Amino acid sequence: MRLILLGPPGAGKGTQAQRLVEKHGIPQLSTGDMLRAAVKAGTPVGLKAKAVMDAGELVSDEIVNAIVAERIDQKDCRKGFILDGYPRTLQQADAVGKMLTKRKRKLDAVIELVVDDKALLGRIAKRSADARAAGQPVRKDDDPEVFPERLREYYKKTAPLTGYYYAKKLLTNVDGMASIDDVTDQIGRILKAVKKTAKKK
Repeated sequence: MRLILLGPPGAGKGTQAQRLVEKHGIPQLSTGDMLRAAVKAGTPVGLKAKAVMDAGELVSDEIVNAIVAERIDQKDCRKGFILDGYPRTLQQADAVGKMLTKRKRKLDAVIELVVDDKALLGRIAKRSADARAAGQPVRKDDDPEVFPERLREYYKKTAPLTGYYYAKKLLTNVDGMASIDDVTDQIGRILKAVKKTAKKK
């Protein structure tokens, strides 16, 4: 099962990805983790990424795509994987398609967690307030002052992927404002239907 989870920051992709990992035994792949692992392992592309990051520059699509390609070739990805936070742009989405075609594989589903922006901002504000009340540091991603900019960035660069994957008949929406368990159930039904369709082919 090869999946992509889409949705704005704070929509709950990470939580659902972890549940899918536990249920299906496939890894969750996030670009941050993959970059750190490649740098630590000292792979050729990891060394390239390290040089760019050490110079204080942003890692290019070319390097990120190469790191993803390297990661999906690893043994634990044979049964499938969950891409969370990647692809972020149409160019990266094209790269994913090409790397899978080259390996004679395909995406099984793209699931978008649809959320209400106002409610999402409220959710983030509550999360940061709860962290402060508990005497814990507020995660950078949950800073209510930074979050609106992250949301704008998502709609500018990543939201167009919904149309891209809809055209490929891979996209299914779930109600990301439902409870965590309800969202898990919605995703479970989608994956069941995908498996059923795959068996008929």
